[in-house]
Amino acid sequence: MSKLYILFEHAAGFALFRVAEFEELAAFLPQVEESVTDLQKFNSVVSLIGFQPFKSAVSALENINAVSEGILSEELNLFLEGSLPKKKKRSKCTLGVLDPKLGAAVSEALEIPCSHIGAVPELIRGIKFHFHALIKGLTLKACSVAQLGLGHSYSRARVKFNVHRVDNMIIQSIALLDQLDKDVNTFSMRIREWYSYHFPELVAIVPDNHLYTKCAEYVKDRKSLTEESLEPLTEILGDSEKAQAIIDASKMSMGMDISPVDLINIQMFAGRVVSLSNYRKQISEYLHTKMNSVAPNLTTLIGDQVGARLISKAGSLTNLAKYPASTLQILGAEKALFRALKTRSNTPKYGLLYHSTFIGRAGLKNKGRISRYLANKCSIASRIDCFSENQTTVFGEKLRQQVEDRLKFYETGDIPMKNIEVMKLAMEEAGQQALEEETPKKKKKKKKDKKQEVEAMEE
Repeated sequence: MSKLYILFEHAAGFALFRVAEFEELAAFLPQVEESVTDLQKFNSVVSLIGFQPFKSAVSALENINAVSEGILSEELNLFLEGSLPKKKKRSKCTLGVLDPKLGAAVSEALEIPCSHIGAVPELIRGIKFHFHALIKGLTLKACSVAQLGLGHSYSRARVKFNVHRVDNMIIQSIALLDQLDKDVNTFSMRIREWYSYHFPELVAIVPDNHLYTKCAEYVKDRKSLTEESLEPLTEILGDSEKAQAIIDASKMSMGMDISPVDLINIQMFAGRVVSLSNYRKQISEYLHTKMNSVAPNLTTLIGDQVGARLISKAGSLTNLAKYPASTLQILGAEKALFRALKTRSNTPKYGLLYHSTFIGRAGLKNKGRISRYLANKCSIASRIDCFSENQTTVFGEKLRQQVEDRLKFYETGDIPMKNIEVMKLAMEEAGQQALEEETPKKKKKKKKDKKQEVEAMEE
């Protein structure tokens, strides 16, 4: 006769139950489903073998983290070893678990067959429903308090990451940067149209949106421009000839006169647009520093904005690291890919990687080849950034040089170094950097120890 045991993980601790008449239960699964909610019927089916409560909230969190990852913790291992039959008799037993990963870990460690199908899910559902009644001294209120506390700490631990390596900030920053680009462009066009009623010649002299907005904010009424305005306009534009051209054009302008109230509104709006443009620059700098701390190798390889867009499209740096190079290559061109598959035409060669400088520098025939090669290197860089503990740009620099050499190979035919040789060099350099960083720390510690010894001697 095969015996079935059920392992149940609760916020209060681990519990092991034995199921009576297991083979008969498997045949009458619908009846089991019905009897799950009835405590009296369920008690006749399931009996408690052992219960091990968690010693503290920290212990509970560690054990539940291990269970969620499919790892057999020491505490659970000891509990099962003591509660289950001896090793010789375990071949005739089956352990019911909810998670198949945990089942595989238990089966490997304790040499007992594990199951997560058939009547097991329904029996676990019943145990979960009646758990407070099956364990002596445990109340429904105590169960709910334990679940709430563990739920909060588990969620908090999952959300908490290294503050300096949070890629969520990069995703939000690149989205804000794109939005600001659109908004600044729209507002600048609005100012051009609005201010051109008064000073239409300014558009031809200053074509740049940002500089035009600054000029409109400074000039206000074109009739107020004099030779004294030459220096401030030169500071704004960085070109004395253009500044002089604005002053000359203001004297012979064909624009209509505008009331002071209208000019005040134009000036206020121009000021807002200028501040938005300045804020856009700040966000760009912030993104650059954030990318250097989160994904230094990817940033060194393809730049901060292209790298940030790849992370944003993937959802996180971890997701990007999990993607194969072929997926990374066409990331951002999903519509074109599915349209090509539907119409049976050529699939796209690149997605977001098209904005990289390498694709633009390659010849028309080699664009697809360099895109594939660059996607391969980006995949390596993202994995190094995601899973390495020590942050360094050595790998990014070497990978970038490999792409440069590949471009030269397509143009001139010069054979580049092999990837194994390049990675060996990169590993050596990274090791040297790590040693150099550690030596000053040791020196500082020695100095502190000497100071403490001197102070102790003086006392």
